Amino acid sequence: MALPYHRKDFVKVPNEDDVMDALRKFNIPPGEYVIPCAESPAEMKSPEFIEKTNKGPVGFFTVMKSGTQSMGTSLVLWFVYSIVVSIFAAYIASRALESEAHYMAVFRFVGCTAFIGYAVALWQNSTWYKRKWSTTLKNTFDGLVYALVTAGTFGWLWP
Repeated sequence: MALPYHRKDFVKVPNEDDVMDALRKFNIPPGEYVIPCAESPAEMKSPEFIEKTNKGPVGFFTVMKSGTQSMGTSLVLWFVYSIVVSIFAAYIASRALESEAHYMAVFRFVGCTAFIGYAVALWQNSTWYKRKWSTTLKNTFDGLVYALVTAGTFGWLWP
């Protein structure tokens, strides 16, 4: 959250210490969870499941390993992800553009391809997992910036 407009993407739960104490006793392993969780489509229709859903809370959450979270691993994985997006953008551009293509043609083509890789898939987080649309739109803006940098680099270095 280095950029100030991302500081409110996540908010503190009320009575954080009490919530953490309550969850700690279950020793939940790192992973992704949903509450309540139906094990089958039939269970989703059961009166017990419907009652749990109506009673709440209902949510998706991620549990990470305890301890200080290092940015190092995340930054390395982000770098690898950026390389993968660039490889796909390069492949698609190399199939569609000639080696003599002008800067703007490369910029437009690679920029659009990279934008899809960096941003479009994020929209399903709001559709399916109820992430705030404001957060998704901020992340989409970040994806646009990354795509523009990728496009500019490809346009500059294009054969």
